[in-house]
Amino acid sequence: SVLLSQIIKEFFKNYYYINFEDERLASFTLEDFEILHEVCIELFGTNKVFFVDEIQSIEGWERWVRRMHDDGFKFFITGSNAKLLSKELATLLTGRHLQCDLYPFSFREFLIFKDYKISKENIYITEERAQISKHLSSYIKEGGFPQYLKDKRIEILQEYFHDIINRDIVERYKVINIKQLKNLARYLFTNSANLTSYNALKNLTSFKSVNTVIKYVSYLENAYLIFLVPHFAYSLKDQIKSPFKVFAIDTALRNSVSFKFSRDIGRLYENIVAIELKIKNKEFYYWKDLKHHEVDFVIKENTKVTSLLQVCYDISDETTKKREITGLLNASQALKCNNLYIITENEDKEETIENKKIRYIPLWKFLLRK
Repeated sequence: SVLLSQIIKEFFKNYYYINFEDERLASFTLEDFEILHEVCIELFGTNKVFFVDEIQSIEGWERWVRRMHDDGFKFFITGSNAKLLSKELATLLTGRHLQCDLYPFSFREFLIFKDYKISKENIYITEERAQISKHLSSYIKEGGFPQYLKDKRIEILQEYFHDIINRDIVERYKVINIKQLKNLARYLFTNSANLTSYNALKNLTSFKSVNTVIKYVSYLENAYLIFLVPHFAYSLKDQIKSPFKVFAIDTALRNSVSFKFSRDIGRLYENIVAIELKIKNKEFYYWKDLKHHEVDFVIKENTKVTSLLQVCYDISDETTKKREITGLLNASQALKCNNLYIITENEDKEETIENKKIRYIPLWKFLLRK
């Protein structure tokens, strides 16, 4: 709803706005759309642009939208996940739509929310870099949900979690064992950035069937609580058979409902990078070879691997550094990619090893890149 109002303010002067959460439209049906259009013309004149909030409330709405769109009308619509999954829009609107996923704030948006102005000049000033690092620590702890950032009440995040579970999953899919579903969600939050598999989840939880685990994980993913990152393999069969990583959609939401507050800052760093890649709509994977050399993120564009990213909060330990570099070098050779990064807390330099250039970059700088 807020996004709709921002689009209206920025780009449109003449439009129709309809909110189906208005109680005066409680008895609205598909047959009433034509009457509504006539009333809009009478009150506001002729227009070709509709902004419609919570349209899923009206049974069969897509038939009216399809017909009007084919007649040259433009629609901006929102819908609740409880009654309309984004994946279903493709079926309902048959190629007539562009989808926009709205995520919690990115770090750049978080800084704007905090009234912190970023410029190319001030990131090279020591005091300013310290301020940005301080904001990054807050971002990792506080996440990107605007209402929580305003009120700082942990109950807000916990209510989000329970509302999404109950409205977007339990009601929609008629889930009976709600406790089991919530425990699975909490387990995945607690172990975000770790490798897992459906069989492992079955064995670690009280589920009796792998198929039930697969269904419940898909429910959590469709409800935007988590997202999965698969293993990179040129064979789809190998990719499907391999373990996957699970990430929380928001680190503050993760910490508010997980079984314990994880102080593993390295995993939180990795989750933040995964969220940033998700927000930027990147296609990304993790990579691991038979000798257990691993790379946290493989970024792919079309058919080409374009970047390899390791995420390591503290690279000062020589054993840790050797492990991260070895993973990058092996992946670089296997995947034919020389764009190598290690994302750290504060290292900012380049290093050449075995004729491969490795770029060390602080997390805050990575998150602020265009």
